Amino acid sequence: MKILLSLFLLIPSLLTAQMNNDYQKKIFISKGDTLNYNIRFPSNYNPNLKYPVITFLHGSGERGNDNETPLKHGSSFLSNNQKYNSIVIFPQCPTNQYWRKIYKNNEASEQHIFDLTFNSSPEKPTLLVKELLDSLQKINVADPTRMYIGGLSLGGFGTFDMIERYPDYFAAAFPICGGGDVTKASTFAKKVPIWIFHGEKDEAVAVELSRQYYKKLKELNANVKYTEYPNVGHNSWDNVFQNTELMPWILAQKKK
Repeated sequence: MKILLSLFLLIPSLLTAQMNNDYQKKIFISKGDTLNYNIRFPSNYNPNLKYPVITFLHGSGERGNDNETPLKHGSSFLSNNQKYNSIVIFPQCPTNQYWRKIYKNNEASEQHIFDLTFNSSPEKPTLLVKELLDSLQKINVADPTRMYIGGLSLGGFGTFDMIERYPDYFAAAFPICGGGDVTKASTFAKKVPIWIFHGEKDEAVAVELSRQYYKKLKELNANVKYTEYPNVGHNSWDNVFQNTELMPWILAQKKK
C-alpha cells in the first residue's frame, strides 16, 4: 500500500514536469504517517532517465504543516541551477518534531543544552524522508548513485544524522550550522564526501560543533571540506547560497 500511495502522489508531478518548473506541493503517506514535501523536476524532464536528487532539510523555524515555509531558505538557490538537471526535494518536519533529537533539556528553555548522542531509532520525519527517497528509486525516477542530502540548523543536525545512519546511501552531504555525534564519524568517513559550513559568531549553534566534526574527519582521512565565515552569526546559510562552487561540487560526487 505504501508504494501504491507513493506512485499515486508522484505520477501527476511526472506528467506535468516538462511544463511546470516550479516546486510542487505533495504528501507522502506511509503506514498512516504523512510527510509534506515540495518537489521540483528539471524543466527538460525525461521519464526514461534517472536523475540526481538533492534533499534539503529546513531549520526549526520552518516546521509545521503548511508545506510552504520550508522553501524560505535555499529553494531559489537550488532551483536556479537548472543546468544541473537535478530533482530537488524540500520535506517539512511537523511542529514539535525533529529531524534529529538535539536538546538535552526542554526546547523552550532559554539556554539550549545539546545532546547529540546517536539514537539507533530515527525520528519519524527522518524515516519518512528516507522512505520517500526509496520510493523515487523504486519507480526509476532517482539515480541511486547520486542521492544528496543537506540542511541548515536543525536540518544541519538532520544531515549529519542521515549520513551517520545511512552511510551507504548518500553520495554527498552539506550540513550548514549543525552538528552530530563525532563518535559516529568513522561510519561514513570513507563513504560520503562532505562539505561543512558554519558562521564564526553563531550564538544559536556553537561553531565548535562543526570544528570538532571537521577535525575528526580529517583525522580519518575523509573527503571533507570546511568553510567557516568570519564574523557571521547563525544565518550562515545566506553566505552558503552565494557559493558558486557548491552545486558543481555536490553533483560531481557519485557512489561507486
